[in-house]
Amino acid sequence: MSLVKRNNMFFPSLMNDFMGPDWFGGSEKWNTSVPAVNIKDNEKNFELELAVPGVKKDDFSVEVDNDVLTISSEMKSENEETKENYTRKEFSYSSFKRAFTLPDTVDGSKIDAKYEDGILKLTLPKKQEALPKPKRLISIG
Repeated sequence: MSLVKRNNMFFPSLMNDFMGPDWFGGSEKWNTSVPAVNIKDNEKNFELELAVPGVKKDDFSVEVDNDVLTISSEMKSENEETKENYTRKEFSYSSFKRAFTLPDTVDGSKIDAKYEDGILKLTLPKKQEALPKPKRLISIG
């Protein structure tokens, strides 16, 4: 094996170790994925749960426009550290947007949202006419 080939194999590993996320005190929070969503259909409503740990409640935007529910978030952070012979500046930005077309059975004016323990939970109540009707007995005349 020649010296050039050995260096090419060794160099990426060295650079990854040298410039890895922990070298300057950074983190591996550079995730640009869209959060997972669970949707439950209950008797009186639909429930949406989004797994979004580490996001602040104020970073969310939840809107309904023309029967489309849009959930989005935008997060920015900047850090600066000055020591004896260097200054380190870091910034990060991440965002996501999910959109759902509401069925005709949902009352979009009564949607409720709560954020707790990294889970954004939305309750989408069904319209009165969409709720199950109680069974009734019909008499035969």
